[in-house]
Amino acid sequence: MSVLTDFNLLASTSRGYENDACSEFWFLLGEIGDSQSVIEKSSVSGLIVAKTALDPFRVIKDLRKMMNERPYEFRYTLKVVPIEVVVHTKLEEIKKAGLELAAGISENETFRVTVEKRHTRLPTREIIEAVASGIDRKVSLENPDKIVLVEVLGGLTGVSVVKPDDILSITKEKSI
Repeated sequence: MSVLTDFNLLASTSRGYENDACSEFWFLLGEIGDSQSVIEKSSVSGLIVAKTALDPFRVIKDLRKMMNERPYEFRYTLKVVPIEVVVHTKLEEIKKAGLELAAGISENETFRVTVEKRHTRLPTREIIEAVASGIDRKVSLENPDKIVLVEVLGGLTGVSVVKPDDILSITKEKSI
């Protein structure tokens, strides 16, 4: 059970491999310049959270470069997502965080809200409507310039505004 409440990276692994993924992720972050990161299993099986001193978006770029050069280093880490803000899983807090971050979406950019939720009864549709209703930009479900990403982990929710390539999907990218 995670006690890390201000994580800025969320990584997935196969269920049952969380401890291995924590060790591997700590090693990977050390390789790109953060030997002081804190990594823990989350309350959701298959997910680990990390707090790095590095810019989480830079971490994704550096890990992608490393994965292309040394794919064998990625045995347990399947996907890595940058998290900009962590709030309590309450509709108003999620909406507020989403709208503050979405202010960075420029007028000519399209967006989509994506919700990944675990251990909550909060309806996905309510989360999407709460966030999207306050963003005065064109929606593109198929090919958005930016994604307002809402990652619900029980009582905590991570929120980010990302470009599609800000998410590192190791399984997809290794097979390319």
